[in-house]
Amino acid sequence: MGNNSFLIKGWSLTVIGALLAYAVGGEDGAVVLVSFIPVLAFWLLDAYFLYQERLFRRLYDRVRIPDSMVEPFAMDVAPGREQTGVLKAAASPTLTFFYGGLTFSQVVALILVL
Repeated sequence: MGNNSFLIKGWSLTVIGALLAYAVGGEDGAVVLVSFIPVLAFWLLDAYFLYQERLFRRLYDRVRIPDSMVEPFAMDVAPGREQTGVLKAAASPTLTFFYGGLTFSQVVALILVL
């Protein structure tokens, strides 16, 4: 899961950097506005992977307790699920600083273009 998150962050930097370079070079404000969509998509995808990682850590914590009722090789993460899990993961400090920084750079690019 950590590798997936690392790859998502790399792709988001590449895509957003290319879009912002094109937008500022061509002075096209519409490209800057469209570039907010991939940031949101990558942010939610990264939050989903973080949420899945948290679910498997909770499963591991339940299995490692002696005399646990959880079968040792069961991969059922359903008992650890939350209703707002992905959104709660999206608000984690790591993701907020990373994708918040990308969003801030987009706002600066939008101000420069307009």
